[in-house]
Amino acid sequence: MWHCLFLDLHDDAALIAAYRDRHRAVPPAVLASIRAAGIEAMDIYQRDDRLVMMMRTGPDFDPEAKAAADASDPAVVAWEAAMSRLQRPLPSAQPGEKWLPAERIFALDEQG
Repeated sequence: MWHCLFLDLHDDAALIAAYRDRHRAVPPAVLASIRAAGIEAMDIYQRDDRLVMMMRTGPDFDPEAKAAADASDPAVVAWEAAMSRLQRPLPSAQPGEKWLPAERIFALDEQG
């Protein structure tokens, strides 16, 4: 299953550069936690201060279980804390929400 998620960065060139730089060398423990959760593919795209994450998950992916595992993993907690200083939630985010899912409204392969 594909997921499309959005998040913004602080509109500051130095912070955006820092975010990009940190993603050139994501800690192995963070990568392992992503893969262990059943996430098969993950890409992040950037335009200005907007981020789009495309994530493909397997049939056993459980976002609540992933969140619980992340909360108990010191490497993921440290990574998320570092990233949170660079990110800013979308205006529609509820307190504590970061990446917000998008609603698919068009699919070419479903057209006649």
